Amino acid sequence: MKPTIRLLLADVDGTLVDSHKRITQRACHAIGALREAGIDFAVTSGRPPRGMKMIADAIDLTAPIAAFNGGTLVRPEDFGVLESLTLERSVAERVMARLEKEGLDVWVYAGLDWYLRDPDAPHRAQEERTVQFPPTVVADFQAALQQGVAKIVGVGDNLDLVRRVEKSVQEEFGEAMCCKQSNPVRQHDSAHPFQGGVAAARSQPYYLDVTHPRANKGSVVETLAKMRNIPASQIATIGDMPNDILMFQKAGFSVAMGQANDQVKGAATRVTSGLDDEGFALAVERFILGKE
Repeated sequence: MKPTIRLLLADVDGTLVDSHKRITQRACHAIGALREAGIDFAVTSGRPPRGMKMIADAIDLTAPIAAFNGGTLVRPEDFGVLESLTLERSVAERVMARLEKEGLDVWVYAGLDWYLRDPDAPHRAQEERTVQFPPTVVADFQAALQQGVAKIVGVGDNLDLVRRVEKSVQEEFGEAMCCKQSNPVRQHDSAHPFQGGVAAARSQPYYLDVTHPRANKGSVVETLAKMRNIPASQIATIGDMPNDILMFQKAGFSVAMGQANDQVKGAATRVTSGLDDEGFALAVERFILGKE
């Protein structure tokens, strides 16, 4: 039986866009069919806000865009910031030092900018094509720290190393550290006081994202439920990476992409086809709209 869905929340890279970073015509038609069925559509990604502009240009978004895995919510029409969560400076400095000690390159996102020290770092060119703006090359990250760091990314070519560092950062920083909250919407929520820690999970196989602990895709489901006055049980989610599991857990229905690993697939309600086999469009047509 087709579930009752009022909003679909989609991951971007590996899910909504194909391997060439394009939204296919069939995916666009599927999103249009959602609208016709009265189902809202929203996106969330580890990308910075500026890196989501091509998504907003390609499809008609009405729900807030959740960049930095939910660390920054912006309006789709003008990219004005609705909410922002940043790491405490001392936490950011310690995380960056740990990632560098482990042998990963460090990228830092603050405000609307992307900072790195080595322009020849692994995956830099790929990231620039994805987000469609260049990084700012710096000698150090002082300017980013002064702005307030929204996301730190540890990047490397050794998949086993990135996996290991993901686990060690989660264990070391997940509960013991403190962060700063800088948005007017969530600060008054005394029912869910801030407990400290960071969120650390891979948004791509070789990218380890470190953000404020409430900057995660599970929190995006909860925030959109409140903003759009929709029960979380009537929200569906679709993604492909371990950092999508939290939004699977918070939503009433979830779909894993076909290329996802077994952990991600096991956390989802359904599994669709792969990235370049119209997995997103098929999931919308088959599981959300109930068309066979």
